[in-house]
Amino acid sequence: MKFESHKTDIVIVGAGVGGMAAALAALRRGHSVTMTEEYRWIGGQLTVQATPPDEHPWIEEIGGTLSYREFRDGVRQYYRENYRLTERALSDSHFNPGNATVSKLACEPRVSEAVLRRMIEPWIASGQLRLLTSVRVVNCQSHGDAVGDLEFESIRTGDRFTVSAGYVIDATELGEVIAIAGVEHVTGTESQSETGEPHAPAVADPTNMQAFSWPFALDYDAEGDHTIDRPTGYQELRRFRPEFWPGDYLSFIYPDPRTLETIVADFEPHSDGPDELLVADQSLDPGSKNLWVYRRIMWRHHFVPGTQPTDITLVNWPMTDYIGGPLFGQSEAEAAMHREGARELSLSYLYWLQTEAPRPDGGTGWKGLRLRPDVMGTDDGLSMGPYIRESRRIRALRTVVEQDISLAVRGDHGAVRYDDSVGIGAYRIDLHPSTGGDNYIDIACSPYQIPLSALIPVRVTNLIPAAKNIGTTHITNGCYRVHPSEWNIGEAAGALAAFCIARRTTPHAVAQTAALTRDLQADLVRGGVELAWPETVRGY
Repeated sequence: MKFESHKTDIVIVGAGVGGMAAALAALRRGHSVTMTEEYRWIGGQLTVQATPPDEHPWIEEIGGTLSYREFRDGVRQYYRENYRLTERALSDSHFNPGNATVSKLACEPRVSEAVLRRMIEPWIASGQLRLLTSVRVVNCQSHGDAVGDLEFESIRTGDRFTVSAGYVIDATELGEVIAIAGVEHVTGTESQSETGEPHAPAVADPTNMQAFSWPFALDYDAEGDHTIDRPTGYQELRRFRPEFWPGDYLSFIYPDPRTLETIVADFEPHSDGPDELLVADQSLDPGSKNLWVYRRIMWRHHFVPGTQPTDITLVNWPMTDYIGGPLFGQSEAEAAMHREGARELSLSYLYWLQTEAPRPDGGTGWKGLRLRPDVMGTDDGLSMGPYIRESRRIRALRTVVEQDISLAVRGDHGAVRYDDSVGIGAYRIDLHPSTGGDNYIDIACSPYQIPLSALIPVRVTNLIPAAKNIGTTHITNGCYRVHPSEWNIGEAAGALAAFCIARRTTPHAVAQTAALTRDLQADLVRGGVELAWPETVRGY
């Protein structure tokens, strides 16, 4: 592809969950969009990071935007059209391809990517959308309080080009435009004196962030030997045991995220039968005690006998959380070292599973565990990129804090109700072990709203965040980061940019003018965005 400098109404940097939703919102409102993506695939958490959607228990009925439901319905329809499903699977309106415990829609990353491509294809064909993959943002021109032209570089060729747009939407996984454009932001943990949050530390630490992971896909060939070469750092990792961890890191032992009590997980490929349909409801059980089914993305019994001989499971488990250091906030060399460290941890865990893991029959290792590069779109079977839980976060007109949503604080009152709500979400505050040595922090929450003012930077006038980079804290990012919430955030960001263009106004004016806020909210509702939870829905 020849990359040319050009102008557009809206440029969206990052084609992940939030970026996709932002693009659909802007395109459906008639605006020209350029969307760029660092990786070859679009879809972010769902595809590049290969992780099934973390969703609340009510997602099949409420608590997701219309366009998010279109994606979910599209995944199920894709399987019906392209796979040989059993009659039971074909007739199941809530068909869960992986029959997993983590998600009601655990599916292959390549399927999610195909469905997302299908959703934007009409606008690519018409020229209203330019989708540029394998490019990264490298520079920008700022003019006072406005972000100007963005400069991009092709990862494949090194060619550079600029995009000029009235509005810039940062949907990157790490808030990269925020950093390049000099937008005021926060990283890591805030102090309790700043936020007043019960679970915030006494002292802020900008480099203390949630662990990231490098997922991989496995199936099981009982008769084969697919043992990988022993990773270079295996012996060192074999001895690794963080102070807060109840056993060796390369093991089936980990702390329960909610109680910190020691869990010894079960693991045995293909141990369930054709009638063992599972219920994915994390309000009842985190669901991670049986690791094979936890994030399973294909269940062999959903398919006509003989067509799918093995399950496929996605390994993104507590023991693959990399806590050696963050992906940003230090030098590029250190970030690269941590990226490689996360890959080494994942490969070492796989090698341990294949060679040393204790089996229920008293033996050790499953040599038949096999990487599935075809499922991940990579050469090695690991995901294209790491699964990222934490980003840079803007200094916003409003910052959502723990006290706004915590069930322990709010009780029967429910989460704080925002007059400027642009969507809703629900999840526990789910903080994984951190690069600063924190253990799990897991906090029950009331279903929450997404305030428009959390999407508005304190100063910059034409940049809108659309992912994990909104005005949350380290603590509240732990629930606003999940897939359906990020989709809703992105959809609100795209709709806000389109609204400002149509009304010739600014995001700050919309957030600070009640009549404009109401008009934006009415526009969102017409597009299928829910702004409030029913009173009957409680937290978990």
